[in-house]
Amino acid sequence: MRLPPAIIGNTEEVLREILRFMGPADSTLSRYFRDHPKLGSRERGAVAEGIYGLLRNKSVYTSFAESGNGASIRRLALLGLADAVGADALGGLSEEETAWLERVAEIDRSLLPASMRANLPTWLFDKLSQRMGEAEALTLAEALNQPAPLDLRVNSIKATREEVMAQLALAPILSEATPYAPLGLRVLKKPALQNLPLFKDGLIEVQDEGSQLLAQVVGAKRGEMVVDFCAGAGGKTLALGALMRNTGRLYAFDVSEKRLAKLKPRLARSGLSNVHPVQIAHENDAKIKRLAGKIDRVLVDSPCSGLGTLRRNPDVKWRQTPQSLVELNAKQSAILAGAARLVKSGGRLVYATCSLLSEENEDIVGAFLQTHPDFALVPMSDVLAEQKIALEMGDYLKLLPHLHQTDGFFAAVLERRK
Repeated sequence: MRLPPAIIGNTEEVLREILRFMGPADSTLSRYFRDHPKLGSRERGAVAEGIYGLLRNKSVYTSFAESGNGASIRRLALLGLADAVGADALGGLSEEETAWLERVAEIDRSLLPASMRANLPTWLFDKLSQRMGEAEALTLAEALNQPAPLDLRVNSIKATREEVMAQLALAPILSEATPYAPLGLRVLKKPALQNLPLFKDGLIEVQDEGSQLLAQVVGAKRGEMVVDFCAGAGGKTLALGALMRNTGRLYAFDVSEKRLAKLKPRLARSGLSNVHPVQIAHENDAKIKRLAGKIDRVLVDSPCSGLGTLRRNPDVKWRQTPQSLVELNAKQSAILAGAARLVKSGGRLVYATCSLLSEENEDIVGAFLQTHPDFALVPMSDVLAEQKIALEMGDYLKLLPHLHQTDGFFAAVLERRK
């Protein structure tokens, strides 16, 4: 069944706003759908997938859209929609547009320049190529330009992974165990989960396997005092609370009241009572000073460029710039130094990002260790062995979608010397 011709206009309209890159694409889409309640779920799905298809392939599609006469924004919308639902499903195409889409479909993309095939900003592709070589940078870019799978974390307070797999199969939803995270499941399609009793009763949370591994790396134990320093909506907080078996005290710090508000319903479903959400003004807040030197483990999932999450948020690569990175680096250093004051003697500090760039990762950790001689790096290979996670790593955790089928993540474990 063909989509109504108006869908092309809807896609053009929302695309025009998204390509200004003034804010996250998912927020812009949500607002547009609220303002257009007559769009059915099939139409909304086509518009959203069309937009994401375009954002993933923007370099190539911009080149194609400029290859004919006609409005470039309409051609971009057509390419995105054809990517999402197939050209045959689009109503309202002119003969010329149909012929043009057919010509585009026949282009051999392997003949395009590498920087264009990567569908990354030139500055970013250059950085990745310098670090890993052009061939691997292209393989990584290809993986980043695929939609992410749907990963779930089983809430071990309420169920085992096997029990959840069996209940999902009755839905019927097929899933398989994630290769590294001991409580992870990868769902083979993308079903709606919100109405499942498993979800409503807090037995599962949607969480990328890489994010689950970060929580494991913290190594939180029963009865400890733990801080999730940049908790956000609390995905890792909930994972840490379950690892602590609902004992001890787990503080969820964040500067955003809105993000912490999103944690509350998730917390209620989870059955955890050891989590204490706390809004802070900044990394030097008095609430932090009161806990200085008392905390066993601190996780700093630092604000970052988000370039490791392009499978989910393809607009991020077009919104970040070399200048925005410099501003982030100053913030990352300040937050890490602020969080370090919480760690007690013998305690651990985990610095993590969902970035692929050494400026946000190794460089921040290296600079911190130079100015904080009371901290030492714990090799990630040792930490993973402690946690019985079968992953080959050196000093740091470096997860990459083309190698590990997770989002791109970095983590370093730092221990305060006794």
